[in-house]
Amino acid sequence: MIAVGFVGLLLGVVIASLALDIPLPEEWAAYLSLAALAGLDTAFGGWRAALEGRFHTDVFVSGFIVNALLAAMLAYLGDRIGVDLFLAAVVTLGGRMFLNLSLIRRYYLNQLALRRQRG
Repeated sequence: MIAVGFVGLLLGVVIASLALDIPLPEEWAAYLSLAALAGLDTAFGGWRAALEGRFHTDVFVSGFIVNALLAAMLAYLGDRIGVDLFLAAVVTLGGRMFLNLSLIRRYYLNQLALRRQRG
């Protein structure tokens, strides 16, 4: 069920990006990319939590907001001091995202194996 929401979200983003031509300042690139990465990390974490039966809306929403703000603050701080701190956020969020995705994939593969054994 979560997968349907996630696919709908991705389709909405793709359709909006194709239909809307909103110019964004180049300076925002690091911040927007980190916000998108934080959102994807939170979405995959929520999907994983739902599969494990421990999803809580308040944790999901607060995690989304805190991850996005922390990533943006790292990028801003890095800009101010002249160090690419946003790379730390990219590595951390990207690693977590791929870990969650691998666990989600493993869950569905295990479910498929169980169905084959039963049927």
